[in-house]
Amino acid sequence: MVDNRIVVDSKICGGRPTIRGTRIMVKNILGMVAGGYTMAGIIEAYPELTNNDVTAALEYASQVIDEAKVIPRA
Repeated sequence: MVDNRIVVDSKICGGRPTIRGTRIMVKNILGMVAGGYTMAGIIEAYPELTNNDVTAALEYASQVIDEAKVIPRA
């Protein structure tokens, strides 16, 4: 699901991962989840998104954190 919904394009949002066809960044969705938003709340804030878009953003973040070298914060 992630592969066709999340795009990284240097011409869109400075190359940050976004939901295909939008300028909504994955980090915005993650921030909303961290802030306590539900799936319904995220979709209410961004009505152009679907449940599958939000799920893809979360799956993408999970994949990236699993692949990347994690640097502990001081």
